[in-house]
Amino acid sequence: MSRTATPRLEWIRPPQQARSQDTLGRILDAAEGLVSEKGFEDATVADVVSRAGSSVGAFYARFHDKDGLLYALYERYLAQAMATADAALEPSRWEGVGVAGILRAVVRFLVSIYREQEGLIRAFVIRNHTDAGFRARQARLSHHVNARLAGLLLARPEEIRREPRERAVEFGLAMVFAT
Repeated sequence: MSRTATPRLEWIRPPQQARSQDTLGRILDAAEGLVSEKGFEDATVADVVSRAGSSVGAFYARFHDKDGLLYALYERYLAQAMATADAALEPSRWEGVGVAGILRAVVRFLVSIYREQEGLIRAFVIRNHTDAGFRARQARLSHHVNARLAGLLLARPEEIRREPRERAVEFGLAMVFAT
């Protein structure tokens, strides 16, 4: 079966609100970079505000403590991931692309995101083991991505040979994401 070219997937950073978000954005950007480089435990508040060109006072005006920073980073990451999933898995982008092409593109994209944000994702995974709130947010993201991806795959019933198709797709995606 002939298919068209696979769409390019990109990570989306939703725009921030006005100037009041500038300091917060700089702190989050600095923290994201430091956590990616050093890990969450080794990134200090002083390191973050120094890199952000901000102050410790500005940090504590926005966060109760360093854990609050990690929550804010996670919320921003989740918003970006949801926006990315919505744009990347928009059905019109995948017209003419088969199941294998979709999965190949999505897996490559996810691997590239993991490589780019490995330290940050590692901090989130570690926190997921001890924090029910983090786990709940991760479950919400996983459900969001799985639902959209499953919808794309189920729209190609001629390529899914197992019955019931919904269960086959659910099982297949569980295997892909577990890997």
